[in-house]
Amino acid sequence: MNYKMVLYLIGQLLRVEGLLLFLPLLCAVAFREDTLTAFLIPAVLLIAAGSVLTFRMPEKREIYAKEGFAIVGLSWILLSVFGALPFMLSGTIPHFIDALFETASGLSTTGASILQDIDPLPRSVLFWRSFTHWVGGMGVLVFTLAVLPKSNERTLRLMHVMRAEVPGPTVGKLVSRVKSTARILYGIYIAMTVTEFLLLCVKLPVFDALCTSFGTAGTGGFALWNDSIAHYQSAYAEWVIGIFMVLFSLNFNLFYLLLLRQFKPVFKNSELRWFMAIVLTATALIAYDVHAFYGSAGETLRHAFFQVTTIISTTGFSTVDFNQWPILSKTILVLLMFIGACAGSTGGGLKVGRVILLAKTFFREVRHMLHPRSVTAVSIDGKRVDEEVMRGASSFIITYIFLFAISVLVLAVCNEFDLVSNFTAVAACINNIGPGLEIVGPAGNYAGFSDVSKLMLTFDMLAGRLELFPMLMVFSPSIWRNH
Repeated sequence: MNYKMVLYLIGQLLRVEGLLLFLPLLCAVAFREDTLTAFLIPAVLLIAAGSVLTFRMPEKREIYAKEGFAIVGLSWILLSVFGALPFMLSGTIPHFIDALFETASGLSTTGASILQDIDPLPRSVLFWRSFTHWVGGMGVLVFTLAVLPKSNERTLRLMHVMRAEVPGPTVGKLVSRVKSTARILYGIYIAMTVTEFLLLCVKLPVFDALCTSFGTAGTGGFALWNDSIAHYQSAYAEWVIGIFMVLFSLNFNLFYLLLLRQFKPVFKNSELRWFMAIVLTATALIAYDVHAFYGSAGETLRHAFFQVTTIISTTGFSTVDFNQWPILSKTILVLLMFIGACAGSTGGGLKVGRVILLAKTFFREVRHMLHPRSVTAVSIDGKRVDEEVMRGASSFIITYIFLFAISVLVLAVCNEFDLVSNFTAVAACINNIGPGLEIVGPAGNYAGFSDVSKLMLTFDMLAGRLELFPMLMVFSPSIWRNH
């Protein structure tokens, strides 16, 4: 383990977070709020700590897979801990575990909240709360890689860091250099965020449009009002947000191919086609199931589409309390929680690509049982899938089920809530969605859970955002050994 290089890159990350805290600080100045010190103190601490850790570049600079996992896992824990300080110092969330839960929920783009009344909060706090979604959506380390000074990438092997942070079964470089790939990804991310912001400014106040765009881009779901997007009572805003939730759920590599005018591989992409088929089918089924709840076909379709996109994209905004919908609609939404967005997007869940891969593996095994001597390869988009990738997907599912079961048991021991509330709370947190059903439905929150349960759900949110393994490996003694 290259400890010095791990600390060096963590120091770079702490400095970046410290600098980002000046944005809500400026927001506090603009709105003349008394929350200046709540952001200034953590910013100074982070910049000072980061400067100490990055004072000298280590002579031994190699970063391998082990270091990559350690850097990513530790970084996200420290980001959540330091990011909780503004909530505590401002008095918004005085309890540390609650503040940590809220911050981890923001950075992991989950959107689960312990706050019971959002409306009276200072705008600077609301800005920081929403901005954590945008920062965590594409990945803080990806951003850090994009702005790092020139360095020898072959020596640093920065791809190991990027692979550990970017969601999806596989991560590759768009171009030959990792730093250039990071900049391309963030360029697309910023352009899409600005486009949504400008479109929302037509109907929403500028501040609301900005924070809502942060939440949509990061597929997070923190809203500025207790009744979420329903507060604006704007069909236009709901359609814009719904469409952009779909766009941010897609693999960002596809947008890069569109910029290069390579349209054929985009429209032939099986994950894209399956994702859109799932969205359209789920929307049609739910619209049919809830048509009696609303006055017109247009309103029914709008609410059905919005709730489908907010769940499958793992954003978590809401326009209605779908906890009151019929059992068929709620069942479809719970299934969408597990499927999630596409690989290489800002969304969470199992990922559509991984679900396709597992389904094809299942049918291959069935055919092999019927015809033992047959040799059948699993292929996606006309390319044969390596056994290593298939083994990785299987390992992920096994680990996912194990962590899910442990989490549900912990909540059952620590709380007296019903099974549906506990089960969907874990599903909503580990899949980075936010709202579940019953106690944690769109009209509820996570304030009633015990501290132990909140810590478990905080771990689930961070683990789900980082594809499980980086967070699990941080607590494994073997990763810290030098051999």
